[in-house]
Amino acid sequence: MTGPSDVRSLSERLVATLRPVAPPIAITFHTAEAPGPSRREVAYPEPNDHGRTGQVPAGCVFWMHASSETFATTKADHANCSVGSYTHGFLTLEEAAATDDVGAVLESGWVDEPAVVALPVVAERPGSVVYGPLADATALPDVVLLRVTGLGLMTLSDAVPGVQFEGKPQCHIVAMAKEQNAVAASVGCALSRARTGMAPEELTCAIPGARLDAVVSALEATVDLNRAMANYAATDAQRFR
Repeated sequence: MTGPSDVRSLSERLVATLRPVAPPIAITFHTAEAPGPSRREVAYPEPNDHGRTGQVPAGCVFWMHASSETFATTKADHANCSVGSYTHGFLTLEEAAATDDVGAVLESGWVDEPAVVALPVVAERPGSVVYGPLADATALPDVVLLRVTGLGLMTLSDAVPGVQFEGKPQCHIVAMAKEQNAVAASVGCALSRARTGMAPEELTCAIPGARLDAVVSALEATVDLNRAMANYAATDAQRFR
């Protein structure tokens, strides 16, 4: 059984190998409201003309807060973004399709209906989703999410054969990691970048909690090998100066 000290060690090793731009975060889905961490004390803004509101503009914004605090969220907290609510299992496809924001992205041509239907989603509707720093987690989460640079993503791709690279929307890599046991990476999406304020050079990746130990070990071996190859290349490049 993996305890808090083991999880903290894995987090430290993950940071040492991937050098993410923010601490790794733990994401855990619960069928009922989580008995542990409380929800953030944040008032909802006034609903838009279609009644849509939530605690944040989109669920991906919780990733930003989770780098420094642990908290629980509910369906209503996620509700301002119907795409994220769908990928995280809070809404069915039919429910999401009836919302104004999904209608807007479809009408604009940003995505089409087959792309929405094909999105990976969390299979069981959660009662709550808990976010927080991986280093503070008391057990392995369902998903570990990281914000990384191109160098970090290169290292992950070298270490884990078959990393799945995804585009829009950014949030569905969480469902891929949870439901498909896949290590997935995203180049991000315009909606998420606007809402989270992620820097242009940032990308995201999601690692299933159950695979974290093996992935970290593979990353450590890869970092050592890449360092050796980089030293070789740097020495060879001296001939051209």
